[in-house]
Amino acid sequence: MFKLLLFVFLAYLIGSFPTGYLLARLKGVNIFERGSGNIGATNIWRTLGPLYGTLAFVGDMGKGALAAYLGMCLGPTAALLTGAAALVGHAFSIFLRFRGGKMVATALGVFLFLAPKATLGALGVWIFVFALGRYVSLASIIAAGSLPILACAFRYSRGICAFSLLVALLIIFRHRDNIRRLLEGREHRFGR
Repeated sequence: MFKLLLFVFLAYLIGSFPTGYLLARLKGVNIFERGSGNIGATNIWRTLGPLYGTLAFVGDMGKGALAAYLGMCLGPTAALLTGAAALVGHAFSIFLRFRGGKMVATALGVFLFLAPKATLGALGVWIFVFALGRYVSLASIIAAGSLPILACAFRYSRGICAFSLLVALLIIFRHRDNIRRLLEGREHRFGR
């Protein structure tokens, strides 16, 4: 039990590592004051360019995968817990006074490790929706919603299916401002 709690705590710290924020700081930018004010890869890309945006995306995805891998050393249930801890850390980073990102890239890393087929399917959904409208937020929302459906379709465990549903709902909730702007026609397309 002690080892599980230790791994969950470590996964939270891994998830809390503020990749986008630190990359922006390297350029002398407070990302909370630029663009959408979000530390995620999309705002980093828009603010600092494709290199830094890509680094933020890879870093956020990598910390999700690392946390899930850490838990898998103790078993599948532990991997769900460490994956969840990393997502909480990303959304509520101890290093940023419990502020953080919307969990999309970190969730991608977690689920690529836990449910690769479903995750690749959801990534395909993201690419398709993004190609149609160039709205990152809409693509993220629909892809997140597709993940639990795909997890069940690929017959992953009940734990993974339930976890994917919970994460999808949280991602959608964290995009509530984007949803409002989409409905009002004020959401920015990527690249504009």
